[in-house]
Formats: sequence, structure tokens, C-alpha cells
Amino acid sequence: MSSSNKSPKVLWLQVWGLAAVQGAIALTWVIYNLYLVKLLTQFGFPKGLATGLLILENILAAVMEPLMGGLSDRSQRWIGTRFPFISVGIILASAFFIAIPAFMVFGSAIAAIRWVLPGLLVAWALAMTVFRSPALSLLGRYAFGTNLPQAASILTLVGGVAGAMGPLANQFILSLGPMVTFAIGSFTLLGAAVALRSVNPEISIEQPKVESPASVSPSSSWQQLSIPHLSLVFGAGAGVALGFRLMMQTFPQILQSQVPGANKGLILGGIFIALALTAIPAGTLASRLGNRQAMTYGLVAMAIFTALMVLTHNSAIASGLAIALGGTFSLVSNGTIPFALSMVPPDKAGLGTGIYFSGGAVASSLFGALFSQPQSITPIVSALIGAAAFLAAALFVATSRKDEG
Repeated sequence: MSSSNKSPKVLWLQVWGLAAVQGAIALTWVIYNLYLVKLLTQFGFPKGLATGLLILENILAAVMEPLMGGLSDRSQRWIGTRFPFISVGIILASAFFIAIPAFMVFGSAIAAIRWVLPGLLVAWALAMTVFRSPALSLLGRYAFGTNLPQAASILTLVGGVAGAMGPLANQFILSLGPMVTFAIGSFTLLGAAVALRSVNPEISIEQPKVESPASVSPSSSWQQLSIPHLSLVFGAGAGVALGFRLMMQTFPQILQSQVPGANKGLILGGIFIALALTAIPAGTLASRLGNRQAMTYGLVAMAIFTALMVLTHNSAIASGLAIALGGTFSLVSNGTIPFALSMVPPDKAGLGTGIYFSGGAVASSLFGALFSQPQSITPIVSALIGAAAFLAAALFVATSRKDEG
């Protein structure tokens, strides 16, 4: 038996370590979004500043994500690891995250320095961009080829569970108070970093020789980079992010106006629970169909279900639609990182991952600028724009399939 046959196709222990980081990222963003307005208004800032900060953070992330991903590629090539970026980024993010409520306690008596708080919020968001692309690009070293969606399904499962805490446990999280909640988030980040570092293998999965990073010189790998390919990755990231944000903003509005007695938290939480429960089966399906084909099907289905939200008239339909949205989005979520990795040379994995997140950050900035006042646009129009964003992402992914060998 050849050595390649003996090599595992997926390093599951390492994938679970990476999933811990993904879960910590999702959890801290849930906490941040729940507390952002409360923290700012407590210090005398207007509610509108929250939108401005999120737009600024996303603009900075649009630049930082590919930059950090690209620099981590160099680190991988020069010293054989991306962990300097991952470790430093997580330590900084953890420190800034716990510093936010600490400043609320110890800086509240000094009104003259209240602008330190927005600075801490932006600093934390920037620190998160230092390690996200370098960390998640490791998926390509823990699995490859048709096994990537299966490995990514573990990240989707953990991220879905963490994301469900927003709609399902928001009151409990708020009842803990900022100091306890932010401390939990900070230590979760540190714990995830320790878990990932402890299981990181000295030698990664054996890659096909044609794709081996060691066999590709820096100059030739840069020549292999395709601007059209990067544009498709960027466009897919923007479409998925914009479609998801609009879906999550529009669905509560529709429930409030058309199903006033519905339990919005439970229904919205059902999206994330369905996402988590269907992640592994969706990963298996994507491995059989092909990741890009599965993503395309998932994105088209997301567009259809997002448009159908406007027909919600009772809790049963709303619940069924939430399950359908979560189930189909698992096909999309599982495929995003594998899709980005497939569009760049193996030794540019961090850059490819960063370009995808950059597209999402630009879309989030546009979302904040154009849809900051939910009442300024009708739910029907918002749902249709969200559906169009998913269809645009499907077009980008489907177009990329023409270049598959």
C-alpha cells in the first residue's frame, strides 16, 4: 500500500481545533452585536454611532483580511507556519475584548476620555481580522479535494450553534452583564487558540503532487494567480454576506407585521439550529456532487426561500421556512472556504480566504450604509434584494465551474 493511501484524507482532530476557533469568532461577534448599542448609549453616544462604527470596521476589514491572509502565506513559506499571526491576533483580540467592559467600569468617571471606548471597539474588530483568514485557511492543510466540504461542515456545525445564541439566548447573555459576558468571550478565544495549537500537526496532509506548495516557487505561484478568479471569490463573498444580512433583517420585520404572535427568537434561532444539524449531511452531499455545484444549488434555494419570506402568514409557515433557510444555507456555508481555496494556488490559501472575507466586509459596509434605517425600505423590496444577492453569488460560483479541469 502506498504512503498516499495510508495518509488520512481529513485530519479530524485538527479540524475540530479549527472549529473551536470558528465557534469563538461567532460567539464574540454575537456578544459584540448584542452589547454594542447599549455600551455606546451608556457612555452618552447616539445610537447611530453603532452603525457608523460597523461600517468603519468593515471598510478596514476589507483591506485587512486579504493583507493578513497574504502575509500569513509568506510566513507559511518562510518559517513553515501561520501561527505567529493566529497567536498574536487572538491574544490582541482577547485583550481588547476584555478591555471594553473594563473601560466601562474604570473609565466611566472620566467623561473627557469617553472616546477611548469607540477606539477600543474598532481595535478589537481590527485584531479579529489579523487571525481569521490565516486560521481558516488552515482548512486546506487539514483536508483537500472533495473532502474539504466534509471538513468544513464541522466548522459550520460549531458556528451554527454559537450563532444560535444570539436569537435564542440574548436575554440571558444580556442579564450576565458586560464584564462577565465579555470575559467569557475573551477566554473562549484564548481557549480556542490553545486547542488549535495543541493539535496542529508537524506535517500536514499529503497533497497531490501537482498542487504541493513545496513544488511551487513564489514567482510561479504569483503567476498562477488569476484576477478573474479572485474577482469571482470576492463577488461570491459579497453576495453571500449581503443576502444573509438582508435575510436576517427582513425576516423579523415580516414576522412582526404579518405574524405578530410568533416567537421571533425561536424562529430565527431555528435557522441556526437547522444550519448546525444539516451541516454534516450537507458536507457529505457536497463531496459527492462537487462543492461548487452544491454551493450553486444552495444559493439558488436560498434566493427562492428568501423571496418566499414575504408569503409568511402564520407560525407554522415561518418555522418551516426557517428550517429550509438553515438547511440550504449549510450547503453554502460548508462550501465558502473550500471554494476560495480552490481558486488560488495552494500556497496562496490565506490570500484566497482573505479575498472572500473582504467581499463580505464590503457588502456589510454597503448594507450598513444603505439599510441603516430598516423602516426606509419595505420588507418585500428588502427580501427581493436579498434574493438577488444570493442569485448573484450563485452566478459567480457557477461561472467558476467553467474553469474546472
